[in-house]
Amino acid sequence: MGSYAYRYCMCFTRKFRSPDAHPPPDVRAAHAAAASADEGAGLRRFLADVQREDPSEADRILAALAGGGGGGIARLVGRSPALPSLDDFFGFLFSPDLNPPIPDKVHQDMSAPISHYYVFTGHNSYLTGNQLNSDSSDIPIIRALQRGVRVIELDMWPNSAKNCVEILHGGTLTAPVEIIKCLKSIKEHAFCASTYPLVITLEDHLTADLQAKVAEMITETFGDLLYVPSSDALNEFPSPEALMKRIIISTKPPQEFREFLKAQGNQNNNGNTANLSDEGALRRLDSNADDSDGKDDLDEEDDEESEEEDPKFQPDTACEYRKLITIHAGKPKGHLRDALKVDPDKVRRLSLSETQLTKATASHGADIIRFTQKNILRVYPKGTRINSSNYDPINAWTHGAQMVAFNMQGHDKSLRLMQGFFRANGGCGYVKKPDFLLKTGPNGEVFDPKANLPVKKTLKVKVYMGDGWRMDFSKTHFDAFSPPDFYARVGIAGVKADCVMKKTKTIEDQWVPVWDEEFTFPLTVPELALLRVEVQEYDMSEKHDFGGQTCLPVMELKQGIRAVPLHDRKGNRYKSVRLLMRFDLI
Repeated sequence: MGSYAYRYCMCFTRKFRSPDAHPPPDVRAAHAAAASADEGAGLRRFLADVQREDPSEADRILAALAGGGGGGIARLVGRSPALPSLDDFFGFLFSPDLNPPIPDKVHQDMSAPISHYYVFTGHNSYLTGNQLNSDSSDIPIIRALQRGVRVIELDMWPNSAKNCVEILHGGTLTAPVEIIKCLKSIKEHAFCASTYPLVITLEDHLTADLQAKVAEMITETFGDLLYVPSSDALNEFPSPEALMKRIIISTKPPQEFREFLKAQGNQNNNGNTANLSDEGALRRLDSNADDSDGKDDLDEEDDEESEEEDPKFQPDTACEYRKLITIHAGKPKGHLRDALKVDPDKVRRLSLSETQLTKATASHGADIIRFTQKNILRVYPKGTRINSSNYDPINAWTHGAQMVAFNMQGHDKSLRLMQGFFRANGGCGYVKKPDFLLKTGPNGEVFDPKANLPVKKTLKVKVYMGDGWRMDFSKTHFDAFSPPDFYARVGIAGVKADCVMKKTKTIEDQWVPVWDEEFTFPLTVPELALLRVEVQEYDMSEKHDFGGQTCLPVMELKQGIRAVPLHDRKGNRYKSVRLLMRFDLI
């Protein structure tokens, strides 16, 4: 047992004991039960009865520990008839690597169409800071890929000489970066965190000749990694499993190619294409554009909207560029109900701003859910979020939106929810949507997020203790005159009926706080619920200091006593800071 000395009033010193972490009563009881079991069966029984691990997972854990991964814990596996050490048992339970709170492997069915999954999606992935005057770079793209993001957005604009392509946020003071630099970095890091498909959404503001250059650069840079669809229009999206380690492109088909196809149809009907070249128009392609008119309009003007004409008509160029597109983006045009119509012969992607989504879900929630059962809905931040903040993703998720695009360079609460949500399924960036969002009743009825739903599950959470701050922070980081006064906040983020935050008591002057408090959370939609955990250091006179956070998908939680690693505000895991908690989902 050590001690910490703090100076105060210039000439006085206060000493505080710094006790080591000691096992709480529940751990002692579990150890006693394991030690009393038949030789070699103690830990296995504990894993089955308390941790509720299935036999195959128990075998894996025991094999890892027997192989030396758990140090002295090997004695619990049956190598020695001696009574296992309580400290060894406690060390195993308090290790996030040996006893994590959620699975670290992909375990969901990955053979369904991509539209059946939520996909970890970035917005303006190239920006280093705010949306107005920050630099564009490939570094934020690399960082996003390292975190498991599976959708990268690039805004393509001509350079000042109109002979090359740059990536930047159009209509702002953001500095550009060359597209080839971004493409090369994407290729190098595309599958560093996940082997499942990477989607590149292109917001296209290019002329036909520059589109041809982009098509050539994409093809040459990605090579065999690039997935090129065999048909012009898909009637169902491929599965993540079928596209492992492939890069796919999503944008709007070039406008002149549409006109070309339309003209071919007219030629078949009346043999007249004389006016085709005069009518062909190359329009700047904006995957987020929102043109509308009418009563149920998508009438919000957004800063991502762009549409300009170019009289050139180059069907060959259009074909080369167009054939690379796997996920066709469609502009939400006219009445909302028309934009949400499901075409039985082809699938597409529709983009709505967060504000448009709020309006749409208020009046056409069921239509959105039906649309997202087959097609893809992308939601992006409204244009006024100049500081690169984010919105609450829950409304989009409850209506089946697959690509909820977020600014990844910040560290707000919403981004923490997004990071936590995609810790599910081994952190591969694809999370299977709940069955209730994929089913349609005999009369066409679908899930109603506004309905009063009964409690489906109850989550019990016990917060035993925490440790690691004394290793990761200086002794005066939280308080210059004494050890920290920690308290924990535990709660649920999800549908409105499930949202709540609760708080432990404050433990004064302790680097290793022991709370030993239990909380109960009734859940109506546990499939979309996230467990929020935060630690704060109480400060009487100032704002409380941040001590760590994490966010975990409720349905992924491993039951029993678990070590929960905490992260900083940006989602980076601390080296040592962790909590010992218990989860029971009833």
